[in-house]
Amino acid sequence: MGLLDSWVPGDHRASGVRHETYRKGSGPGVIVIHEIPGLTPKVIGFGEELVSAGYTVVMPDLFGEPERAMGPLSVASSLRQVCVSREFVVLATRRTSPIAGWLRSLARDLHAELGGPGVGALGMCFTGGFALAMMVDDSVAAPVLAQPSTPFPVSPSRARDLNLSDADLAKVKARAAGGCSVLGLRYRSDPAVGKRFERLTEEIGDAFIRVELPGRGHSTVTEQRSQVAVDAVLSFFADRLHSD
Repeated sequence: MGLLDSWVPGDHRASGVRHETYRKGSGPGVIVIHEIPGLTPKVIGFGEELVSAGYTVVMPDLFGEPERAMGPLSVASSLRQVCVSREFVVLATRRTSPIAGWLRSLARDLHAELGGPGVGALGMCFTGGFALAMMVDDSVAAPVLAQPSTPFPVSPSRARDLNLSDADLAKVKARAAGGCSVLGLRYRSDPAVGKRFERLTEEIGDAFIRVELPGRGHSTVTEQRSQVAVDAVLSFFADRLHSD
């Protein structure tokens, strides 16, 4: 039996873009955006934890091969795919990845169906900043950035870049000022995150909730899963996604 056999397959289309999705659970909506190389067994396992905690979880399939484990070949294959795709910004600064529009549309549809204060969105690693870009839309009430690593931090400016256009950053700041908090998760010595946590604190202050774990791990809720990080996500979603 495959790991996704108990999930309901579907798809979402917006502005001429289509991606497959997997859905499971009941309760408030949460969109889990997988890391490189794709919907690995540990990403799916994290989705199952959220389902067990009482959420309707939707996992888009953006690249890679679902259920394929993390490894050098799968990572290399996915990197080739994202580096040539027009949906993702890999190195450019002060730009929002085009896939953000598709993800916002998915969030709006899920919120319209389920109601409540809004939906949660969690991106990780390469997709970590996508949850911040989704926050531009009012349907996203609980954005979580797990080790955001794009654009690749190969220079000081890229290490501080939030994968957002100036206009989208202004909207994020306005929403943060209006009470929408952002949760960030990272291992403190993870070089892939660059200086983004410091930049987010500069931009939105106390609205950015930092969970920084000791060590040089990377994938906070999957490959190097930390119970502290998972508990922080569950608490954040519980506080922000359940109606009063």
